[in-house]
Amino acid sequence: MIATPRVIKAIGISILALTGPGLFAAEPIRFTSADGKSHLLNEYLGKGKWTIAMIWASDCQICNKEAPNYEAFHNKHKDKDAVMLGISMDGKEGMKDALGFINKHKLTFTNLVGEGEDIGAMFYDMTGVNFAGTPTFLIFDPKGELKVQQIGAVPVEMIEDFLQQQSSPASKS
Repeated sequence: MIATPRVIKAIGISILALTGPGLFAAEPIRFTSADGKSHLLNEYLGKGKWTIAMIWASDCQICNKEAPNYEAFHNKHKDKDAVMLGISMDGKEGMKDALGFINKHKLTFTNLVGEGEDIGAMFYDMTGVNFAGTPTFLIFDPKGELKVQQIGAVPVEMIEDFLQQQSSPASKS
């Protein structure tokens, strides 16, 4: 069963909220970390903190402009309530470019590299929406369930407002 999307107005932007089971119906794709090891996305989810996954490409101008903001977000939240996770679409052929992006922006949060077509298929399997470009964000709750997706840059303040709204007592009723 594919998740049922519903549009909600929150934190000043329209985001697609996802509900229902079956978000990972397809065969999970394997990603490569900077040290060359193979990983699954699920290894980084459900660790008791929100996971903000940013899908990026080394040649994406917006990704390059915004990367320092997401690094600052990660450093501010990593010991409390949320972590960033980078997912590069540069693929095996572009691993050198992906590592250059990580080093250029001094990113300390985990970054994984996958093939563009695999990431696009994974995105569709999770959201029921075609992948449109970078940056794209996937926000997973502390249990590892996908809660929102957003195509395009998202200001850190909006992510923080969303997380605060989700943790307030009124949002749990």
